[in-house]
Amino acid sequence: MLIIPAIDLREGRCVRLYQGRPEEETVFSEDPVAVARSWEELGAPMLHVVDLDGAFAGTPRNLDVVRAIVDSVSIPVQLGGGIRTLESIRQALELGVNRVILGTVAISDPRLVAEACRRHGAQVLVGIDSKGGKVAVEGWAATVEKTALDLAKEMRHLGIQRVVYTDTRRDGTMAGPNLQATREVAESSGLRVIASGGMSSLEDVRAVASLEPSGVEGVILGKALYTGAISLPEALGIARGGQEG
Repeated sequence: MLIIPAIDLREGRCVRLYQGRPEEETVFSEDPVAVARSWEELGAPMLHVVDLDGAFAGTPRNLDVVRAIVDSVSIPVQLGGGIRTLESIRQALELGVNRVILGTVAISDPRLVAEACRRHGAQVLVGIDSKGGKVAVEGWAATVEKTALDLAKEMRHLGIQRVVYTDTRRDGTMAGPNLQATREVAESSGLRVIASGGMSSLEDVRAVASLEPSGVEGVILGKALYTGAISLPEALGIARGGQEG
């Protein structure tokens, strides 16, 4: 089970939003590169970076910061937010990002997803953001009449191997993950799933880790890490099957 700290970028800063709402922002650091280094030093195996400005604008906006993060750590970095063209995929990967996460374009242009998979294979993931069961797009500002499960199955047919699944109503709330929906996406689609949204305690980490046999291979931790509700070393201990925490 991968424990993956999140670094959400807005105007070059490390922030967290409540349920993805830009007007409900908490700034945790003015120096995302220092944050990235600190998570690596604490043992993080990977970082999850989101370009929030890019998600809202529809094109990457914080690539200079992303480059600085990638150059400052030796662990893999996966990047999402506003990546909606083959050129932006190529650009991100050339920065040294290990994996890119596609979101809105999975709905608007499935053929692009298929071509991205053909060119870049497992380096291409899809973020499936669920809002009341429907798929949220455009920085979660809108929803479409398609369920998360249906989208997951379609993405597998296009060549996607893993997805990041987020219950947007729980993201940034520390209300606990949507375990049932996460399990359903993994089991019904056959995809590898990284869970995201609502993590609040080490018990939540244990609960997500219990879904590993269903195909849930990782969990993204955001606000709970930044507020100290979850200790990264203790969460990593749980992921390794230890008794820490």
